Amino acid sequence: MGNPAIDQTSYNYCALPLAAYACRPDQSQGRVYKEPESLHRTPFQRDRDRIIHSSAFRRLKDKTQVFVNDEGDHFRTRLTHTLEVAQVTRTLARALMVNEDLAESIALAHDLGHTPFAHIGEEFLDLAMKDYGGFDHNDQSLRVLTTLERRYTGWDGLNMSWETLEGVVKHNGPVEGKPHIAAAALQEQVDLGLNTHASLEAQVAALSDDIAYNNHDVEDGLRAGLFDLADLEAVTLLRESLKVVHDTHKDIARRYVVQEMIREMIGAMVDDVLVETKKRLTKIDPQSANDIRGAGIQIVAFSDGMKKKVDELRGFLFERMYKHYTMNRIRLKVERIVGDLFQAFHRNYQVLPDHWQSQVEEAGGHADEAVRARVIADYVAGMTDRYAIREHERLFDLYWDLR
Repeated sequence: MGNPAIDQTSYNYCALPLAAYACRPDQSQGRVYKEPESLHRTPFQRDRDRIIHSSAFRRLKDKTQVFVNDEGDHFRTRLTHTLEVAQVTRTLARALMVNEDLAESIALAHDLGHTPFAHIGEEFLDLAMKDYGGFDHNDQSLRVLTTLERRYTGWDGLNMSWETLEGVVKHNGPVEGKPHIAAAALQEQVDLGLNTHASLEAQVAALSDDIAYNNHDVEDGLRAGLFDLADLEAVTLLRESLKVVHDTHKDIARRYVVQEMIREMIGAMVDDVLVETKKRLTKIDPQSANDIRGAGIQIVAFSDGMKKKVDELRGFLFERMYKHYTMNRIRLKVERIVGDLFQAFHRNYQVLPDHWQSQVEEAGGHADEAVRARVIADYVAGMTDRYAIREHERLFDLYWDLR
């Protein structure tokens, strides 16, 4: 990989000044497949735009975050969650003077590989794939970017910049042990430095994910009636946020309490991350993006006090929301849908749609079970909730095509 051979001055600008430790577009390590860069957009802007125009990104609108679509129109979907992550990411990136476009690209890409039915769907697809290398949604996001999206004549995937690919692979920290399928394949083409931390932009995107889902899961759980405002008093962070709301707005109507509480809590988390991260930056004094990668620690982080509060909140959500009987009922259905679909396609790939049959045969999956399983996992993982339900009906409702 190397910088494209065009006039560097055409795309080395940024909208705001960058810190010395930020990733600069004019210093990008390039793309896997060399191509001319835009005269008007930086490489990281192009990455963001390619993600937004991808099929996988559009399908996020009909993939579950926590609650499936038929439970209500106001609950988050995987797409709205991703947009909320991107919003927090840009806020933190600007405050830390790192590259907003790169950070946003990583935020927008981080869930492209998610299955239908959220983490429950991933759990059962991973179980179905246990003899064939397993399934991991983070690695699947990379697989979408490098293999599954097919929009260009010269290569499979979206041909992201090195920095975006690195951020997707390592946004949760260094890759320990043997990398998953897509990361291992990409590492054979380019060196991602898997044993180091990622850029500050990637670290920002990762923590923004935590901030977004912890807050919107509280809001969605309240909307679903899984707990009420009185229950929140048992959780330190929620209790403190509610106190600020009531102290600031003496006669606030109940309908506004939740919105103000969420605003307060997001603000408290963002402020804490900025204070803690700046402390770590001051201690390390990085002079380049590579200094961030080689620092040996995660630099974008909550303080110890905030981390303790966030962990308490996660414990509350796990007990009161993720283990709620309504979620357990969904688990029963998702286990049937994902398990049935995978087994049916794996036993007889000729019941797949024509395009996916061709994928199996081109990859050699007609003779190799593991290869066939991976193609089927790609198909199932790419489904929306609604499409997965409809496919299950087509295959297992005996009268679906016979009425």
